[in-house]
Amino acid sequence: MNGIVIVDKPAGWTSQDVTARLRRVFGTRRIGHGGTLDPMATGVLPVFVGRATRGVEFFEHAEKAYEATLIPGITTDTQDITGTVLSHQEVSVTEEQLEAVLPRFRGEILQVPPMYSALKVNGQKLCDLARKGREVPREPRPITIFELTLLGLDDGKPRLRVRCSKGTYIRTLCQDLGEALGCGGCMGSLRRIQAGAYTLEDAVPLDTLLEAEHPESYLRPVDSMFPQYPAVTLTPNQEKRCRNGNSFSVPLSPGTYRAYSQKGEFLMLARVSGGTMETVKSFFEPD
Repeated sequence: MNGIVIVDKPAGWTSQDVTARLRRVFGTRRIGHGGTLDPMATGVLPVFVGRATRGVEFFEHAEKAYEATLIPGITTDTQDITGTVLSHQEVSVTEEQLEAVLPRFRGEILQVPPMYSALKVNGQKLCDLARKGREVPREPRPITIFELTLLGLDDGKPRLRVRCSKGTYIRTLCQDLGEALGCGGCMGSLRRIQAGAYTLEDAVPLDTLLEAEHPESYLRPVDSMFPQYPAVTLTPNQEKRCRNGNSFSVPLSPGTYRAYSQKGEFLMLARVSGGTMETVKSFFEPD
């Protein structure tokens, strides 16, 4: 089986839990996921099956979009509501106060990664150090917040929509927003609503997959990852050179393309430069 299934991850599961369970569902060890979600988070988790796992590397840089709840007045060691409470004060935040600080966090900004993360320092995961009660200096990293919108207040808790680049920690964003408001804050909930080309409308509840008689029916073709690139059908001779890993001449403008066989098989993601097409990543089954 080859393809991509878009899972609506439930709370309480790690991304690794999901892939481990789906290995049994699809009967293959070749499974990977595109973009880790914390156990408390829900929503869009693309899972790559079989030869589609060759596409995971492209998904690392995909834009993601989330809906999150900020709890003002509470700070925790994990920056979300599942952690140990470090401070707690009763506060009331208005929409006007939120709208006043949101512009500081839009666009290209620097963000300090949280201690409770899988990033490594000197070969050790930060989360492992944090569980031992240790904290180490972390360098701020550049990220991009393409969209940061206040959706409203639910029982005094701001609901936010965030569209961001790779490497963005939404719980850190919530903590930083709390600091900007002067009262502290942590993330109360998180739902990923989009990852790359895939949205919640494409997602299948995990229970549905686990109970499905034909789970392969939920697999999407790997080329669905790349709708932004134009498609081109290769000639039989070009296809032969593609399958042999060779470049070849094409009458195409420079850019990235989806290349297909005469029978419609997705062969590769390709790059054209100077009238020559070469492989970026092949996706055909080798002979």
